[in-house]
Amino acid sequence: MPEKTGTSESLSYEKARDELVDVVRRLESGGTTLEESLALWERAELLARTCQTWLDGARERLDAAVGADTDD
Repeated sequence: MPEKTGTSESLSYEKARDELVDVVRRLESGGTTLEESLALWERAELLARTCQTWLDGARERLDAAVGADTDD
């Protein structure tokens, strides 16, 4: 499970990914102030790190499983 860096939430990969997609859409659509855009960007960075942590963990688990299968 990813660390709670900069947020009180503990998001699943799917929730983090979905929120990241929403944040990117909001940034791309414009119409926000500079301060709002910066806050959205910071949130996007946090969500992207959360997703990457989940993906890295999944890769490690798969590598371990494959390695355990080849050790037999």
